Amino acid sequence: MGFVDEAKFFVKAGDGGNGCVSFRREKFVPKGGPNGGDGGNGGDVILIADRNLGSLIDFRYKSHFKAESGAGGQGSDKHGRGGKDCVVRVPVGSVLKDAETGAVLVDLTAHGQTFCAAEGGRGGLGNARFATSTNRAPRKATPGQPGEERWLLIELKLLADVGLIGLPNAGKSTLLSRLSAANPKIAPYPFTTLEPQLGVLAFKYIDPCIIADIPGLIEGAHQGVGLGHQFLRHIERTSILLHLIDVSGEENQPYEDYLVLARELAAYKRELLDRRHVIVLNKIDLIDGQRLDQVRAQFAGLDLPLLAISAAEGEGLESLRELLGDLLERQRAEARHDLSGE
Repeated sequence: MGFVDEAKFFVKAGDGGNGCVSFRREKFVPKGGPNGGDGGNGGDVILIADRNLGSLIDFRYKSHFKAESGAGGQGSDKHGRGGKDCVVRVPVGSVLKDAETGAVLVDLTAHGQTFCAAEGGRGGLGNARFATSTNRAPRKATPGQPGEERWLLIELKLLADVGLIGLPNAGKSTLLSRLSAANPKIAPYPFTTLEPQLGVLAFKYIDPCIIADIPGLIEGAHQGVGLGHQFLRHIERTSILLHLIDVSGEENQPYEDYLVLARELAAYKRELLDRRHVIVLNKIDLIDGQRLDQVRAQFAGLDLPLLAISAAEGEGLESLRELLGDLLERQRAEARHDLSGE
């Protein structure tokens, strides 16, 4: 089945139990007072973000989640038991939306973060609650309230520090497998990667980072062409975007490929242009030095870091690793500075 990054599901909280009408029946007490207990509250439907989940695959097999209803009140002032909550675990990075309005309800970005997707109904009141000085034998009790129910949309956005983007067959899977401990499927034809792949990039002196191979973008991706929207969604959370460009094609093709990527990012969400961008020229083992100089010249007008590598042969990967480490260290220092307010 593989990766699943969006799903629709139904949640129904438990109904509240009904209040009870009851009177004491004691020997030698002909007219006992009211002793009907309250109904129990219905259980909630609770979502919990879990770092051990990597996709929404479970929602393919179950799309209805229901909490337990509260028990009714009983005589002798016995209150009904509350219904059990229904707990649904979802991956960290899940965004919950109302299926009818599309409104974002919560963005679950931390392990253990919770969200009440549907609140249980309150239990009804027993007749003991309605006794007054003028009405000592009330025959009134209230029913339990229904629990909330609704359809929800859940979308998964990967949480990664570095996003690998490029046109199909640019070599992203090969590069990810070289840089990290990931073992993505690799083949020399377009659209090998149809789901995001995550790897861990380790450094000597700083904490490791998560690197994501975002499936190959194509022109028109921002309009949903191909699997554009699903792929672009995962770029939103990455702080460094690494453009992998195949230099083995025709003369002006590398720069044209970069422009396609830049246009798709801008059309989808302009804020993505404010991220840190790195241009990596790949497959330099397939061209000579003169051709590489020509390709470099095409990118000279861009104020962006530019590296040339061969992911297949391993050439230039250490320089790329060092650059990413420097960028991450600087970014983490800025984040600490912002948090300290200095």
